[in-house]
Order: sequence, then structure tokens, then C-alpha cells
Amino acid sequence: MVKSKDYDLIVGLEVHVQLQTQSKLFCGCCTSFGAQPNTQTCPVCTGMPGALPVLNRRALQLAIRTGLALNCDIATFTKWDRKNYFYPDLPKGYQVSQFDLPVCGAGYLAISDPSSRLESKPIRLIRAHLEEDAGKSLHDEAGGLSDTRIDLNRAGTPLLEIVSEPDIRSPLEAKAFLSELKLLLGYLGVSDCNMQEGSLRVDANVNLHVLNDDQLSVATPIVEVKNLNSFRAVERAVTYEAERQWKLWQQDKLTIDQRPKQTRGWNDAEQVTVPQREKEESADYRYFPDPDLVPIVLTADEISEYRADLCELPSEIRLRLQKDYEVSAYDSDVMVNQGRECVQYFEAVAKKTNQGKLAANWIQQHVLQVINDSDCEIEEFPVNVDRLSSLIEKVHAGELDNSRAKDVFQAMLTDPSPLEQVIKALGIENVADDELETICRELLEQNPQIVTDYQGGKKQAIGSLIGQAKKKNPNANPGRVRELLIQIIENT
Repeated sequence: MVKSKDYDLIVGLEVHVQLQTQSKLFCGCCTSFGAQPNTQTCPVCTGMPGALPVLNRRALQLAIRTGLALNCDIATFTKWDRKNYFYPDLPKGYQVSQFDLPVCGAGYLAISDPSSRLESKPIRLIRAHLEEDAGKSLHDEAGGLSDTRIDLNRAGTPLLEIVSEPDIRSPLEAKAFLSELKLLLGYLGVSDCNMQEGSLRVDANVNLHVLNDDQLSVATPIVEVKNLNSFRAVERAVTYEAERQWKLWQQDKLTIDQRPKQTRGWNDAEQVTVPQREKEESADYRYFPDPDLVPIVLTADEISEYRADLCELPSEIRLRLQKDYEVSAYDSDVMVNQGRECVQYFEAVAKKTNQGKLAANWIQQHVLQVINDSDCEIEEFPVNVDRLSSLIEKVHAGELDNSRAKDVFQAMLTDPSPLEQVIKALGIENVADDELETICRELLEQNPQIVTDYQGGKKQAIGSLIGQAKKKNPNANPGRVRELLIQIIENT
């Protein structure tokens, strides 16, 4: 985390999200990833003269759903604009986007991170607007030759660009914002957010607030770091930029009014940003309304219908789990972040056992560990709700101690037999109290010093005897052994 008494770090993020549609924003071409270059194109997305675009209704629906989940104002009137710039993979010479009337206006996304003790904080959003993607330039410099080819399969793919206010103050907050946004988009079903395939791309706008020689706070020039394709890259790029800009400020003392915004790229191999170009202003793009696309008009009733159709959001689920099952903020955060299927699995176990905290512990410490290590989905997990619930009930009833229960759990991963058969196959059986009491009395007679220590106030002294009892009988319940040891000592 960047933390300096010399400056305040200021970060705003622009997140480009590919919407999960079967076809492109203004034509019927497929949006699937991995096809041969230039095989998913048509006259519309390649910008052929006379080709007319037709809006993909599904993309609009997904944009509105996302905007509502992000607490955005949804426009009742929105239009399309042409953003004019010339680039090799932009065949029309302009991008169809939204300028002054985006479909989603101001909103916010609350972030927090219980594991790092990051407090809840709302990150304001300026807007979320629809636009079409450009194509992709493929650079091949093998053998010292520079060969660039263009793949237009991605041209015209529907994007939702989510733009935050510069409310982020550290790389940790940037990561928390992106993690929460990705989680939300997954719950909404609006994007697969696969960063390796380009479904979620991030630009980070970074600058500093520093004190000048007159001890007045001034802003350094803004740098936009483009096309960051992992959350780790965002963290590292923001950290690097803060340090680079601070050193630069100490040399030239230039403020935001004295140097234009610059675009830089992130070199992940060298862990540095590299200059690309001076950033254009909106006037440089010569925006004007697209004459081929009609504006979109939404009624208040239509927006209400979209709102009513929203699923339960991650932030709402976290609070509900804490309230209904008395689990901690950390526990609820872990399970919600794992995905909707994990939440459903937990709730089914918690309801069946009436042991929310115990169910959360077992799922986090055992179930998720197996799932993450084996890279499987929870739907494929071999220990279903009924079997895990039965195991947890035995633990809660004291019929299995944690150590033996872990052995049973491991066996259940490969043995589909009923729980009782798994337990029997492991040779686990309940030990009668009279047998346990005999073991405890023998151990106390053999260790008089422990009795003396306990009576002298060292209550933890009997802990070593519990391990010895387990050696005498592996089925001995540690909790019951402790109770009997204390009972015998105190009644002596």
C-alpha cells in the first residue's frame, strides 16, 4: 500500500467490461473467443460503406441491469455518438459510443476488505456507458522483423465502460474496488470477466496531491495507464506511478495545469510504465450524434421492471448471512466471494444442521481448500449437503472430535458410502465414559506434578495428558477427556 506523508495518491479507474451476449452490439456476428482471425465479421462491424447498424437489445438490458446494481441513475433518454479517431484496428475511423447522455449516470460501489481490515467506503461512479470494441493488433517481432496484423473479430463487441470518480487512495483500494465489481458482474450474469480473454480491461488514472513551496496543495499531471489485464498489474502499476510521479515532481514541480494528460503502458516484465502518447481531450474526438442509430427512450415503469428483476447482490447477501446465521463479516465475505453456488451450499448445510458458525468453519477450512486445490466447482464436490450436514451434526453432538472428524471428511472425498459405514471402516467408535475414566485416573497417578500444577492455578497443565490419552485409545474424545480429568482432580 502506498502511504506517504509527502503526498496523497489519487486514483480513478475506467473499467471496460465485455457484455455476455451471443452477438455484437450492432450486428449479428458471433462474440465467442478463440476463433480464427477475421472469421467473425460482416460489412457492419468492418465499416463497409452503406452498412447500417441495428442495436442488440440484450446488450442494453445487461447495461441497465448493471447500472441499477451500481446505484446509477438510469437515463430515460440516451443516444449514440461517433467518437472519431484513426487507428489500424478501428476500421470505420470512429467508434460508436455515448458521450453526453450515457445510459447509466452517477452511482457508487461500496468496497471493504475484512481480511485486510479495509473499512467500508463508497467509491462514486461518474457513469457507465455502452460502446463497441475495436479490433486487435497482433505484433510479431520474431527474427528482428516487425510484422503487425489486424484481427477484427473483436470489432463491434459490446462493452460497458464503468468510470469511477478519483475516490481511490491506495493500490489496496483499487484492488478491492475491482474485486467487488468483478464479483458483482458475475452475480448479475452480465459478463464472464475473463481478463485473460480481454473480457475485463482496466485503465488507471493516477496523479498526486502535493504541497508546493507555499505549502498549498496542488495536483500533479494525470497519467492514464492503459489496458491493465490483471488486478495484480493494477496494484503494481499504481504503486510504480505514485513513486515515479513523486520523483518527477521533486525535479520539475509541474502541476496538472502545466502538462497535458499522458498515456502510459504497463510493462509487466520490467514492472514499469512506458510513455505512449499525450492524451487527447474530448474535443479532439469530434463527438457528434450517430445518424444511423435512433435514441433510446425508457419509461419509469420499464426501469422499475428492470429493478424488480435484479438478483440479490453480494453486499446484501453478506449482511443477510451475518444476520440469519450469526457468522462473522469475514466468514460471510469469504463465502460470498467464492460465488453464488458456495453460498447456496452453505445455507443448505446451515439450515439442515442449525449450526451456521460450525457450517461456515467447515466449508472454509475444509471444503473450499479441497475445491481450490483440485480446481473443481462446488457442484462437483463429492461431499454433498446431506453428507456434510451429518458429519457436522456428529461433531456438534460430541460424537466425533475435530481430529477424527477430519479423518472422516478426507475418507468421504473418495468413499461415497453412508457416513456410518465410512466411520466404521476407519475403526472409529465411541469410547464409554467408564473406560475413559480409567485412562484418566491412570494418567493422573502417573503424573502427580500435573495435578499439583493444576491445583496451583496452572489450568493448562492438563493439556499434555489429553495427548497421552489419545495414544492409549485413538478414539478418545479430547473434550470429554478434559472434562473427566478436571472432574477427578477437583473431586479428589
